[in-house]
Amino acid sequence: MKVDDIRVFIPSKDYQVSQTFYQAMGFKMEFVTDDLSLFTNGDCTFFLTRLYNKEFATNLMFQLAVLDIDESFETISALQSNCLKEGIELDIKYEPIKTEHWGKVVYLWGPSGELWHVTQFAL
Repeated sequence: MKVDDIRVFIPSKDYQVSQTFYQAMGFKMEFVTDDLSLFTNGDCTFFLTRLYNKEFATNLMFQLAVLDIDESFETISALQSNCLKEGIELDIKYEPIKTEHWGKVVYLWGPSGELWHVTQFAL
């Protein structure tokens, strides 16, 4: 079997809040159905679904590999104010950049409890 792509379906506790959050992170949103949106940044894509299961969402983790962790941290730091500009109040939870032997990482929790490992690998 040769795999060409894999796309995850991310649950949303509040669909509009999650849509705004991911757009503020730099993803472009494309309408699929009333309950499903496709988000794209470069060659990376995922679906956001209106479905929500708390246990699943709060145990869901992703690794988002980036080229510049400092630039990504600036984007993450501005998420709350950028969402407010869109009329969405959101309490953004993230940790500062952490250096590991394999690179650097910022832990960011999405609006439904999903955990993103925003990672820049060491060269």
